[in-house]
Amino acid sequence: MLPAMDKTPEAPPEAQRVNLHLVSDATGETLNAIARATTVQFEPARILHHRWSLVRTRFQLHRVLEGIEAEPGPVLSTLIDRALRLELDTTCQRLNVKVVNVLDPVINALQDAIGQQAEARPGRQYVLNADYFSRIDAMHYVLAHDDGQAQPGLAGADVVLVGVSRSSKTPTCFYLANRGIKAANVPLVPNLPIPPGLEEIRCPVIGLTLAPEALIDIRRHRLRLIGGGSHSGPMRADTSEYVDEDAVRAELLWARRFCNSHGWPTIDVTRRSIEETAATVLQLMEAWHNRKAKASEGSPAAQSGP
Repeated sequence: MLPAMDKTPEAPPEAQRVNLHLVSDATGETLNAIARATTVQFEPARILHHRWSLVRTRFQLHRVLEGIEAEPGPVLSTLIDRALRLELDTTCQRLNVKVVNVLDPVINALQDAIGQQAEARPGRQYVLNADYFSRIDAMHYVLAHDDGQAQPGLAGADVVLVGVSRSSKTPTCFYLANRGIKAANVPLVPNLPIPPGLEEIRCPVIGLTLAPEALIDIRRHRLRLIGGGSHSGPMRADTSEYVDEDAVRAELLWARRFCNSHGWPTIDVTRRSIEETAATVLQLMEAWHNRKAKASEGSPAAQSGP
């Protein structure tokens, strides 16, 4: 009988390197979003992104094809021009490289539903139309109404975010502005009066909150960046009421109770990205408008009709 031999544990395999080519005739935002959503499912792999944007001529495409041939790997494409697509597909087939035209399933479904062919015009989502200028206008609005500024202008808001300091109000507002949403934000500070008109505002008001531990970490980092923000000298991050655990817990509890007393929904942003928080804000806005519409339909004025 042979003696048992100790097995040396195998070393973990090196992360596999994969080239991923993102070929777009516009800014490439669609492909970047798809790549982010999919590549995170393959953490052990080293996925190298090769971004090719604004590809609208054969000369520009030839540079892309040279890059794909030099560093082969899967290709994600949003090219609309049929001639460019054909050349890309043909070259990738010759190189034995997988190419995925990510817009095809959606375009085909819409063509079947609408009963007409799609127009092969690249970059149409970025034309300078009313939607574009609406986003620019919303961005200016957020800048003017950040952190409780220009309070009389709150009446023009599509949504108002409230919450204690450092609860992600500002970045969420800027993300919403990119969707064309005029979002104002107002800080909630215990023992300070609420801005006049906030309680009578005719748009959704939504509170943002988070776990005390997370808020303290964010505030301590903020204090380190600004050197404490104290005119009398650096503020000690371990003794300031701004980051004192009991004080922060009391502040968050007060803010939540304040929102509840006004019927304002709150979102816990502790484990949410800005994108996820903004998506929840949009859902709450839609629910608010649906309630208002149903209330209007049920009112005597609405039932009497013209």
